[in-house]
Amino acid sequence: MRIIGLHPVEGEAGVVGRQLRALTKESYDKVAEMNNLMIERFNVAGAMVSKVFGRPGDETEMFAKKASRVRDISLKAGIYGRLLFIGLGLVASLAVSVVYGWGGVEAVSRTLDVGTVVALVSYLLRLYGPLTALSSLQVDVMTTLVSFERVFEVLDLKPMVTEKPDAGPIPGGPVRVEFDGVGFRYPTAAEVSLASLESVAVLSQHPERDVLEDISFVAEPGQMIALVGPSGAGKTTLAQLAARLYDVKAGAIRFNGVDLRDATLDSVRGAVGMVMQDAHMFHDSIRANLLYAKPGATEAELAQAVGDAHVASVIALLPQGLDTVIGDRGHRLSGGEKQRVAIARLLLKAPAFVILDEATAHLDSESERAIQEAFTTALRGRTSLVIAHRLSTIQKADQILVLEKGRIIERGRHEDLLRAGGLYERLYRTQFSAQPKT
Repeated sequence: MRIIGLHPVEGEAGVVGRQLRALTKESYDKVAEMNNLMIERFNVAGAMVSKVFGRPGDETEMFAKKASRVRDISLKAGIYGRLLFIGLGLVASLAVSVVYGWGGVEAVSRTLDVGTVVALVSYLLRLYGPLTALSSLQVDVMTTLVSFERVFEVLDLKPMVTEKPDAGPIPGGPVRVEFDGVGFRYPTAAEVSLASLESVAVLSQHPERDVLEDISFVAEPGQMIALVGPSGAGKTTLAQLAARLYDVKAGAIRFNGVDLRDATLDSVRGAVGMVMQDAHMFHDSIRANLLYAKPGATEAELAQAVGDAHVASVIALLPQGLDTVIGDRGHRLSGGEKQRVAIARLLLKAPAFVILDEATAHLDSESERAIQEAFTTALRGRTSLVIAHRLSTIQKADQILVLEKGRIIERGRHEDLLRAGGLYERLYRTQFSAQPKT
C-alpha cells in the first residue's frame, strides 16, 4: 500500500508546493511594485505631474504591464493548484484500478474472496481522503510560509532608534540643548533593507559619507539658534538628530544635561515640536489634524492656536470651518495655508524645544510678517532651532550657525557675520542684491 499510495502523493505535493512557493514570493514582489506605483504615481501630486507633462498614457501602460504580470502569476498558481488535485485524483484512481485488477486475478484463482477485494478498495479510498487533505495542507503551509518569512523579517528588524531599559525622562521646564562633537552618516540601504525586498529594491554598494562632522554648540533656554548654508550642508539632518529621529554616530546631544540616547522616547517627543518645509496633513478635517498634536485640547485652545498662526480668517471661509476635510496631504489648501495649519498644530502642542525647518518657505511677504509676529510671542521662553534660506527671518537670532559640507564654518550674530565677510555675507548679499536700496 505504501508503494501504491503514499510516496507519489508526497512527491507530487512537494514539487507543486515548491512551485507555488516560488510563485507566491514572485506574486508578493509584483503586487508590491504595483502598489508602490499606485501610491507614487496615482495620488494627487503624482497625477498632477503626469497630466502636466502629458504622460497619462505612459502611466496607464506601465500599470497595465505590472497588473498583467500579477494576473499571469495568479493564473499560473491556480493552474498548479488544479493540477495537484487532478494528479491526486489520478493516483487514487490508478491505485483503485490496480487493486481491482490484482484482486480480480486473485479472486478468479480463488486466492482471495470478492468481498476481501471490495474491502481493500474501500480501505484504500478511505486512506486516500486523509492523504489528499494532508497533501493540500503541505502545499498551503509551503505557500503561507512566504508570508510568515516577511512578517518575521519585519519583527526581527532592529529599530534604528531604541529606548534603553534604564532610560529616564528629560527634566521638565525650559530646555538647554547641547551638541557636543556630533558626527553622523545615514545608514546604508544594506543596513536597513529587508532581505525579501532586495529583489525589488536598488541597493547602493557605495559607503555613505559623513553628513555631519564635529558639530558643537549650545542653545540656552529661550534662545533662537539659526542654521543657514547651501543645500546639502546638513541643516535638516541636524534638526532630525535634535528630534532623535536618528541617533548620532559620534559625540552626543543633550537636553538639560541628559543624553538623548539615555532619555525615554516619550519625554523626547514631548519636549520637541517640529514644523517641516513640507507640512504633511492627513486626509481628515482641520480639527482632526490639529488635535493630533493634543487630543484633549479645548475649543478655546484650538481658537488660540489658530489665531496665533494667523489662519483663522482662512478657516472662517471654509464651508465647514474646522470640520472641513482638506484631502490627501491637505491638497485643498494652498502651500501657505497648509503651512500655517502646521504652525497652529505646533502651537497647540506648546513644546519646550521648537524646530522650524523652512517653516515660512511657502508664505508671501505679508503672511510671513504675520507669522514672524506670531512666533515672537509663541517662542518666547522656548528654545528654538530655525533653518532658513530666507535670511530676513533669522536676523534677530541669538546665534547663527553657517554650515558647509557638514561642518560649522562660521558662527555669531547677524551683524558680526556680515562684518566677517565669509559665506554668510556672500549669501546675504546674493539674496538681497536684487532688492532696491532704501
